Amino acid sequence: MALVAKPSSGDQGGDAPHLVFIPSAGMGHLLPFSRFIAALASQGNVDISVVTALLMVSQAEAEHFAALFAAFPAIRRIDFNLLPLDDATLAGTDPFVLRWESLRRSAHLLGPLIAGATPRASAVVTDVTLASQVIPIAKKELQLPCHILFSSCATMLSFLAYFPTYLDGANADHLVGDVDIPGIGRIPVDYPPNVLRNPDSLFTKQFIANGREIAEADGILLNTFDALEREALASLRDGKVVPGFPPVFAVGPLKSTSTEKEAVHGGASSSIAWLDEQPARSVVYVAFGNRNAAALEQIHEIGAGLEASGCRFLWVVKTTVVDREDTAELNNVLDDEHLGRVHGRGLVIKEWVDQEAVLRHPAVGLYVSHCGWNSVTESAACGVPMLAWMMTLGDQRLVATVIRSAGFGLWLEHWSWDSKSSLVRVAEIAEKVKAVMGDEAISARAKEVGREATKAVAPGGSSHRSMQEFLAALR
Repeated sequence: MALVAKPSSGDQGGDAPHLVFIPSAGMGHLLPFSRFIAALASQGNVDISVVTALLMVSQAEAEHFAALFAAFPAIRRIDFNLLPLDDATLAGTDPFVLRWESLRRSAHLLGPLIAGATPRASAVVTDVTLASQVIPIAKKELQLPCHILFSSCATMLSFLAYFPTYLDGANADHLVGDVDIPGIGRIPVDYPPNVLRNPDSLFTKQFIANGREIAEADGILLNTFDALEREALASLRDGKVVPGFPPVFAVGPLKSTSTEKEAVHGGASSSIAWLDEQPARSVVYVAFGNRNAAALEQIHEIGAGLEASGCRFLWVVKTTVVDREDTAELNNVLDDEHLGRVHGRGLVIKEWVDQEAVLRHPAVGLYVSHCGWNSVTESAACGVPMLAWMMTLGDQRLVATVIRSAGFGLWLEHWSWDSKSSLVRVAEIAEKVKAVMGDEAISARAKEVGREATKAVAPGGSSHRSMQEFLAALR
């Protein structure tokens, strides 16, 4: 259901709490923020301000914020001018990690901005990438509660929270081996972001600093639900991972909003119209997120593998790695002969799509995904089985463990596409796609997960209760 904008109770003269949100960079981080903000704004009992850093890393981010403020005019915008990041040692660093660093180095300017907010702020909600900078400002300088909206799974949160303890025990300043997390189990060394093995990486330094500070937060908000990650959530809440850990509010799956649909371009309508013509659960949906791009050779293998599978498919092709800035024409990526052979049975597009609408469509029977957490929660909520195929650079392997343990998909650990040596060939792609499409046990489990997701957000459900507990803690 699309959220409808309503005036906040602050505009109605009430004593509503005033939350100041501090999002970070990257659509994977912005989506849960905008969805959570929209959910609160639609309830009409919370005043909301959003700190908006200028300029955005990508056009997609700018459009997303513009749509959010247009849909919810009662939300206040606090513009945040960042200090110049003139550091030659950071040349070649990922643009989003650079933006996080720019935000962190400018964070001392946030205090006066938040202190000047009207009405007076009641609490701060920050992205985890800024935790080590924002938590002390909120709690010590402003005397405000500070919550974290975490953009990944509870398993990844457990790893982040325990990582400083691991480093202290190993007398190390980087990841040097497997990590045994109390209540969670052993995390193999190649599951967390592999950049953590480099002590000189800017990401590693940020990650450690945030991990050491996160226990000082007043609460952690997670886009997940109890039935999906029951053991990890219980271990965090019971203090098994870190004694005295802050309250954990599982408030997912967060729903997409009308603001996201307004920011989507022409691919949305064409893909849904095509799906309308396909039989139930006959289509393989293939999309690898807004920051992931396979090498051209791997794209060709994927195309040939989907063709050889004999399945119908909707494939969103991406050739660049920064959100939406992807200007290559489709016939520059896949030859006309291939596109002609799959015409009718497959739809290949380069535009963004309304992913939740695609996953909710009855024609979709499988999602081949990079395992971004937002995508996993959407697929889980829609009851669609998953075939996990990710890069090894981020949190995606830990996310894939959730799919595997929950039983609604298949993860082939040797599949990757971040080096030529790991090229996945046509025959294996075709075989695994057909296998998961025909696996009745996985399909049945996916449907059950979808039902559990629906129950979680319904009145009286676990996520609904968590949301009410979070709001009660603000008063």
